Amino acid sequence: MKAGSVRRRPPTAATYVAIIGAGRGGTALMEIFARDPLVQIVGIAEVNPQAPGLALARRLKVPVTRDYRELLEMERVDLIIDVTGNAEVGQVLQDFHRMGVAVIGGASAKFMWQLIEARIRATAEIERTLSKYQSLYRLYVKEAGAAVSEERTRIACEIHDGLVQNLAGVNFKLDLCQELLRKNPKACQATLRETKAQLKLAIQEARQVIFNLRPLHYDKLDLIPALINYLKSYDTQYHIKTEFSVSGDETMLFPRTKIFLFRIVQEALSNVQKHAKADRVAVQLAIGRDVLTATISDNGIGFDVEAVARDPEKWDHFGLRGILERARLVGGEGLIESKKGHGTRVVIEVPLTTKEAELHGTD
Repeated sequence: MKAGSVRRRPPTAATYVAIIGAGRGGTALMEIFARDPLVQIVGIAEVNPQAPGLALARRLKVPVTRDYRELLEMERVDLIIDVTGNAEVGQVLQDFHRMGVAVIGGASAKFMWQLIEARIRATAEIERTLSKYQSLYRLYVKEAGAAVSEERTRIACEIHDGLVQNLAGVNFKLDLCQELLRKNPKACQATLRETKAQLKLAIQEARQVIFNLRPLHYDKLDLIPALINYLKSYDTQYHIKTEFSVSGDETMLFPRTKIFLFRIVQEALSNVQKHAKADRVAVQLAIGRDVLTATISDNGIGFDVEAVARDPEKWDHFGLRGILERARLVGGEGLIESKKGHGTRVVIEVPLTTKEAELHGTD
């Protein structure tokens, strides 16, 4: 390799660096120097054709030679770094003196490339962590959008199947009362009583729809009162006996965790009503110092979890994917246990942090 073969020079402020050795040390130096606009790698010397850094040198279009002495003869070089650990090369460099050229070798060079390699590993770890949280954020956005659509569909069905039908029934009975008013007053009174009862039911349906839209009061975000009210209305509406037990202090929970947990319970109970054919369901909430555990169990017909898990359509239809993804979005995990004829049990565990973390914006 001749000095004239060196690629176009960068601005004069750059430092021209030659590296002897393209193993781990040389590779680490090239990776970090290639990103620095104030450093120009002018040459690499390596005798091993299988050295890992040679591929990187070719990708960076850095001239390569087998004879390290060619680097010493280059017209423009400010710093020579020897990372070979070769005693003969070290001796030659120790005797090498040239105005304006610095030489780093031996233990100093090893310390330099190991430090740089550690920095590269740390950067890669940061990038992996960032990628992980970006994936979680994309999942959050996807889940949030799906949840909004799902809630709209569910509420629309509730209004159509419950409130609208009840109001239509009230309207029909009022028309009937108008006809009976003169012909049969007693029948009219009986119909009015039925209409009043149906109107009361419609009012309850409307209240339930409103509650489902805003189950947690956003000024306080009280989870436990919201769950108590929801379970009470669930019991009344679907005639499924509900039991609720709680231990611990809900002030340990972040607002986001409360909202997601309520939606998980709501989804699980919706599954019970639609699929389980149960007459009893229990919700247990245990808030510890380090972990929150929520358990929803029913005495329904159960199902084969493994078989359903192998069928994506059934997994989604039963709402199981939504439950597990909501748990993941607050850093937790979900477990679904069921067996035909033995009911279903959903367990959600979410690790908790101190409220100091929330004050410092880690939520």
